[in-house]
Amino acid sequence: MSIGLGIAGFGIVFFSSVLMLGLAFLHRKKPSVFRDIPAFTRLRQAVGLVVEDGSRLHVSLGHGALTTPQSASALAGLALLHRLANLTSAGDQPPISTSGDATLAILSQDTLQAAARTSERANFDPTAGRLTGLTPFSYAAGAIPAIRDENVSANVLMGNFGVEVALLTDAAERENSFVLAGSDNLVAQAVIYATAQEPLIGEEVYAAGAYSEAGPLHTASLSVQDVLRWLIIAAILVGALLTLAGVL
Repeated sequence: MSIGLGIAGFGIVFFSSVLMLGLAFLHRKKPSVFRDIPAFTRLRQAVGLVVEDGSRLHVSLGHGALTTPQSASALAGLALLHRLANLTSAGDQPPISTSGDATLAILSQDTLQAAARTSERANFDPTAGRLTGLTPFSYAAGAIPAIRDENVSANVLMGNFGVEVALLTDAAERENSFVLAGSDNLVAQAVIYATAQEPLIGEEVYAAGAYSEAGPLHTASLSVQDVLRWLIIAAILVGALLTLAGVL
């Protein structure tokens, strides 16, 4: 049984990967049109203001370990960090990143270093990618000073959070700075919806790369999600019909 499930899982991953590569090739030739998500429009405006007024961008990646299922939202956050760092690294103050997992902190440092290398004006600061705590609340407590004391005008909170995300959104609100937030945790989503200026709901978190123009693979991933969604719907309907017919 477990072998069969493993083969099925590998088949889905392989099919999705091949489909994503094919769609990425097509998207290079034909630009995609997305539905409007106001949060990403306002994010682009906030990032533009960061560069213009000499303030700083802060991206927080949560505390989901990469070896757990909670890593998906953190990887989406890293993709967005890469794109936003490229846009803001040439500003007066380079972006900073906080996280609650050691591996995420290392990856965020690597991402910021790559952005600094791309920009001729920016110098990489090793302290820009920070591990602020190894437990949810210590991570939040360590990230609050970055929001409050480092001239941050725009915050992006994207990753695996719990109720402690309210501490981060509250700190940003007190500083009157922009906040875009999203998580894969349902509890955190409820808190974010009530406290964040621009909340991302559900799968909007995983669309961040495509909406920030991070690359054709991110755009193709949205199309793959739609294909898989329709295949699941079709399988459910077929299974229901077969059950009604007495075949199953």
